[in-house]
Amino acid sequence: MLYQLGWSTLPGLRGLACSDFRATPTNEPDNESGVAIEIATESQRDTLLQQLEAYFASKRFTNTADAFDTVKAYVLERSNGL
Repeated sequence: MLYQLGWSTLPGLRGLACSDFRATPTNEPDNESGVAIEIATESQRDTLLQQLEAYFASKRFTNTADAFDTVKAYVLERSNGL
């Protein structure tokens, strides 16, 4: 199934943080505001979302473009095995 991944990028004391990762089924991917990837099962989707929350919990960014590009690259790298 094709999912549109999205997340929140919020300011913090040490820089911008990414959290609140979500995956919404879609027929029309929008790679401008998130990342669209194929995920075979709900279990794989849930595992990916947990991995994203854990990995990015301690990461901070200086600007939103860097945050977006980093999350997108990480997701695309991880999605190869889904």
